[in-house]
Amino acid sequence: MLSAARLFYLMRKKYILCLLATLLLTACSPRDFLSRRLAGDLIAASPAFKAPQQYILQTGVVANKDFVSPEYLVLQHHGWISGATTPCSPGLGPPPCWDVRLTPSGVDTVRTILPAEQAEQSTFTIPVARRELIAVTGVSRVGNNAEVEFTWKWISLNEIGAALYSGDVHYRSNAGFRDYDDGWRLLVSAPHPVQTLDDGLKNAEPTP
Repeated sequence: MLSAARLFYLMRKKYILCLLATLLLTACSPRDFLSRRLAGDLIAASPAFKAPQQYILQTGVVANKDFVSPEYLVLQHHGWISGATTPCSPGLGPPPCWDVRLTPSGVDTVRTILPAEQAEQSTFTIPVARRELIAVTGVSRVGNNAEVEFTWKWISLNEIGAALYSGDVHYRSNAGFRDYDDGWRLLVSAPHPVQTLDDGLKNAEPTP
C-alpha cells in the first residue's frame, strides 16, 4: 500500500505533466514556425498566386509594334488571327498599322473559351493560365521578418494558353513574410526592401 507521501508525490507529478502538456498545446500553433511546408501552403492559397493570368487580345486597327509582338505572332502562327495593312488611327503611328481579325478557326477557339456575348466583341480578355507551385527552395529569417524563395510554373487553361505559356519553363520568385501574434503571415503590402508576393510574381525569373 502506498504511503500518503508517495501518493502525494505521484499525484503532484501527474498534475505537473498534465499542466505542461496543456501549456504546450495552447502555446504552439502550426503557424508559429515558418517551415517550408507552411510557406508553400500560404503562397499556394493566396489570391495573388491563384489569380488566373489574363491575356487581352485586341482586334480591329492595331499598331505595328503590337502586331509583331511575340503573342500576336504566336496567334498568327496557329491561324487564329490575320491582319491586313490599313491607315493608322490618330495616335497609333508610325505606319504601318494593321486591321486584325479573327480567322474562322480563331472564332471557334475563342467561342469555346468565352461566353457568347463576349466572343462578339473586338477586345477579348481571355483567361489563359494559372500558376502551380513547384517547391519552396529557401527560407531566410531575420527577427520577425522572413523572405521565402520558391519556384513555380504555368498550367494552361485552354488552347490559347498552351500556345502562349509553356509549362516546361520554371520560374523563381521571392515573397516576404512577417511573424504576428497569431503566427506567420504572407505580406500583402510591405515597405521597401521587403517584397510582397505580387511583386515577387511580377519580377519572376526563369530558372536555369
